[in-house]
Amino acid sequence: MIALLFFYFAALFWISTTTSKNASSQTFFSGDKKSPWYLVAFGMIGTSLSGVTFISVPGKVITSSWHYYQLVLGFFLGYFVVAFVLLPIYYKMKLTSIYTYLERRLGMEAYRWGAGYFILSRCLGATVRLYLVINVLQIFIFDQMGIPFAASTCLIIAMIVAYTLKGGVKTIVWTDTLQTSFMLLALVVCVVSFQQKLDLGWSEVFSALKAHNFFNIVENNPMKGDYFWKHLMGGAFISIAMTGLDQEMMQKNISVKTLGDAQKNMVLFSLILLLVNALFLILGGVLSLYAMKLGIQVAPDDLFPSLVQNYLPFGIFIIFILGLISALFPSVDGAITALTASFCIDVLGFDRNERSEEEKIRVKRKVHLGFAFVFMLLVFLFKLFDNKSIVDLIFDIAGYTYGPLLGLFAFGILTKRVFVSPKVGYLTLLAPITCYLLKVNSEYILGVYQIGNEMLILNGLITFILLFIFSKKNPYAVTH
Repeated sequence: MIALLFFYFAALFWISTTTSKNASSQTFFSGDKKSPWYLVAFGMIGTSLSGVTFISVPGKVITSSWHYYQLVLGFFLGYFVVAFVLLPIYYKMKLTSIYTYLERRLGMEAYRWGAGYFILSRCLGATVRLYLVINVLQIFIFDQMGIPFAASTCLIIAMIVAYTLKGGVKTIVWTDTLQTSFMLLALVVCVVSFQQKLDLGWSEVFSALKAHNFFNIVENNPMKGDYFWKHLMGGAFISIAMTGLDQEMMQKNISVKTLGDAQKNMVLFSLILLLVNALFLILGGVLSLYAMKLGIQVAPDDLFPSLVQNYLPFGIFIIFILGLISALFPSVDGAITALTASFCIDVLGFDRNERSEEEKIRVKRKVHLGFAFVFMLLVFLFKLFDNKSIVDLIFDIAGYTYGPLLGLFAFGILTKRVFVSPKVGYLTLLAPITCYLLKVNSEYILGVYQIGNEMLILNGLITFILLFIFSKKNPYAVTH
């Protein structure tokens, strides 16, 4: 198993060495605007479908059927807003960091807080994903070899740093393509393998899924958190915020040479994501049928890995591990690269002050290593508590941070107003605080109504309203 991991890393390192020849700091941040749009579209699949998705989405079917696909349909709608509203703004302004838009439209205070929300969100979200997948690899690989968790964490982070340190975005575009290919290969192989274990034809499989209500997409109860319209609208705003307002996702899009190609990338990406998520849910249905056939009851997140390990041939298990690794690396390598880019440009001001190319490269490497060290410390912290409620809390916090970003960008794009108060950051803090208090007291305030993915919309709306109140009309302000 460890040989497989090193072989995989060797392939990534070879791609890094090849793509980072004569790389400058601008190559690291923007890929010299030469990334092929179709590779970006394909590679973004791996970034969007993290190791958590790889393990958790199939397990959802046994408890909530295909309700997750309501969210995916919302994603699909939101990606068109990203393609035809946000990308034209980013290309027109020739941005390297998308948060520079906030500086030009709303001022330095909004710019700093917007970049700060992204840095906080990505640090927490990426390290949670890293922690959860390292835990799985620890059980399946490293524990068997007597390698402690701390050593395996340092090893994996060191591998990621090694192939992203120099090439940046240009390297990430190509490594994500390779990793997405491996992840989809593992997905298809596992679907077919479990279908064969059931000894049923595909028509019989689909009939069994329908009979056990594992094909139900729509939840009609408006009181539930996964009600159709909550998921659809929530999914749309999630994709707008977590893709269109996220430096990690957008740095790949704006590394494409032209706006037209970047838009084609987003449309193709959204179509592929519909198909891939459907395949994950089909896998979840097949896993659920097989677990019922054997009379097995396990936690949803443990369903996929436990069945693969215990009931499929070792060769298929190897492919599963390869897919899991491929789901892990894109969700972390892109995050470290994007955080480095955002910190260098938005915090250190690479675009605003004169630095030699040698100094930029030296500082960029220090920042990159610094974020890798932060990732390592956070993973150790999660392991120390080893409490899934803490993981859920971190995901909630990461979700809340996109509300202020959504409100800031919406205010800048949809209005011509300017701020009266320079304390923009304090206004953006009130929205997530209000949403948190509403959620923890929802039983007393809302009764049986459960807050779902509409929380992001509410968060962004409160931010927008607060910004509107503390602003004034300025017909001469540019909106794009």
